[in-house]
Amino acid sequence: MTLSTHVLDASTGRPAAGMGVLLERQSAEGGWAVSEAGTTDGDGRLRLPGVTPAGIYRITFASGGYFAARGVPTFYPEVTVTFEATSDTDHYHVPLLLSPFAYSTYRGS
Repeated sequence: MTLSTHVLDASTGRPAAGMGVLLERQSAEGGWAVSEAGTTDGDGRLRLPGVTPAGIYRITFASGGYFAARGVPTFYPEVTVTFEATSDTDHYHVPLLLSPFAYSTYRGS
């Protein structure tokens, strides 16, 4: 599977550029192992191209660092979205709409 994300800062109406993103996969024992990591580009996008097997994943967005770099206080130092990828070959898109005190996400295409 491949994964992409697009982070929008709802407080500015602009892409959240320069945000750290970490993708982890759950092991059979229940622990987490780092799969990939990166930083959103100038358009708030990140594509994690590594092909990984189906399973349970979590993607963590470094929202605290993003807002701190802008001098904006936030309630969420990080946002973690846990999801299940049921196909080895599908592409998954996990967008994030973020503000200092709220966020939402969904399975995109």
